[in-house]
Amino acid sequence: MIQGKTVLATISARGGSKGIPRKNIRAMAGKPLIGWAIEEGLKSKYIDRLVLSTEDEEIAEVARLCGAEIPFMRPGELASDTASGVAPVLHMLDTLPEKYDYVVLLQPTSPLRTVEDIDGCIKRCIEHDANCCISMVEASVSPYYTFHLTEDDRLKFVIEQDSYFTARQQLPDTYEPNGAVYVAKCDWIRRTQKYLTAETLAYVMPRERSLDVDDLFDFELCEMVLQKRCGL
Repeated sequence: MIQGKTVLATISARGGSKGIPRKNIRAMAGKPLIGWAIEEGLKSKYIDRLVLSTEDEEIAEVARLCGAEIPFMRPGELASDTASGVAPVLHMLDTLPEKYDYVVLLQPTSPLRTVEDIDGCIKRCIEHDANCCISMVEASVSPYYTFHLTEDDRLKFVIEQDSYFTARQQLPDTYEPNGAVYVAKCDWIRRTQKYLTAETLAYVMPRERSLDVDDLFDFELCEMVLQKRCGL
């Protein structure tokens, strides 16, 4: 609880990972990938309850061993490749009998995120009375340095400009979601059913805690960082 507001945290972990089979329970630096999200979420001083959403019995059992609560299983249709990322959150809010003021989504694929990032994002959302706050990181490549390709493979700026050689220091800073922390008022996320809107507030995280596990290279890179952090 923070400033009298109740906070639910949910971790979404489906079993159908395509890039890395069984990714969410694959061992990373001594514990299953979902274990890193569970561990940091349980450390939060603001989260009142942490639950995990999954349709997969094996993931549920591993999550319980890591300390997560699984109040019910997620319907299979909410774990498909086409299901939206917010759908399991809405299902959790609609199915739990208790009502909360804020809901936090922690994705297992951000194992470098810390409790300081979680609580920092929650606190920023509350202090600004924002409807939503999500974690961001400075973009690794400025969109001013990116191109479309024409039909004959010639370069066309994504953002029109006179020269590619504009010094980076002269360009505006740009940011992208890093997938680590999503905080929203429960009534607002029910109404909008999305996180990215003109009302969304940013919580900026450093690049060294913003890696997202999408493929095997990402997995191995995150594992090396965690091994160094934990002295393994």
